[in-house]
Amino acid sequence: MVAVAPARKRRTGSGSAWSSRALKLTSVGAAVLLWQLVTANDVRLWLRFDTLPTVTEIVTAFGSQLGTDAYYLDLGQSLIRILTGFAIATVLGVASGIALGRSRLFADVLGPLTELARPVPAIAVVPIAILLFPDDEAGIVFITSLAAYFPIMVSTRHAVRALPTLWEDSVRTLGGSRWDVLVRVVFPGALPGIFGGLSVGIGVAWICLISAEMISGRLGVGYRTWQAYTIVDYPGVFVGIITIGVLGFATSAAIELLGRRVTRWLPRGEENSR
Repeated sequence: MVAVAPARKRRTGSGSAWSSRALKLTSVGAAVLLWQLVTANDVRLWLRFDTLPTVTEIVTAFGSQLGTDAYYLDLGQSLIRILTGFAIATVLGVASGIALGRSRLFADVLGPLTELARPVPAIAVVPIAILLFPDDEAGIVFITSLAAYFPIMVSTRHAVRALPTLWEDSVRTLGGSRWDVLVRVVFPGALPGIFGGLSVGIGVAWICLISAEMISGRLGVGYRTWQAYTIVDYPGVFVGIITIGVLGFATSAAIELLGRRVTRWLPRGEENSR
């Protein structure tokens, strides 16, 4: 009888997690320090860093704006727009993606229309949105929703079409209805692809929201950033840029966290499950 040595347990302590966080913080800190050095010393090589504000000027402007009501009003307005548009895009994108992946008739009727509209940038629809909707607010939400819709729809459609037919056959064999197949096989099986589309969609939605606010908005982070540029308030421009980056990072991280919680039943490697 051959004795089998027990498998050595992989060390998954918190040390590697802390070192990873430290490395991320170090990279951000190095970038900030480099920015301060090249702007404070008026470095002018191929890029003109002498025209840009220093880190200290940006921090001062950020502190000033944090003490005003206008900053939080713009922040809240942008969040309302992005969440409304993204929620609409999620419902329509997932529903139509499943329909396109499951129904040949639906794919023949609406598939060509979606493929013709998909390459058109959502920001190019701003003039149409201004003419179509009675106010700018509805138009901005429409543009944001349109931008997020196509990544969500395409990812959902591909995820549905990639599902093994064996899963559906098993449910059918056990007497399951078409609704059972959708609820117990198609939707759960497509969740990884759906959340992949949501992650891409929220990023595209932020890009188009900020652009739409710059063009036709009266409130919002994008509008305030453009206003700062028009009055040559360059530290204010960077306050807007940083705010946009933080909001985009927070919403993307929230979607990724939700996706991990919803798809906990999926097998993952040890390094990805921590």
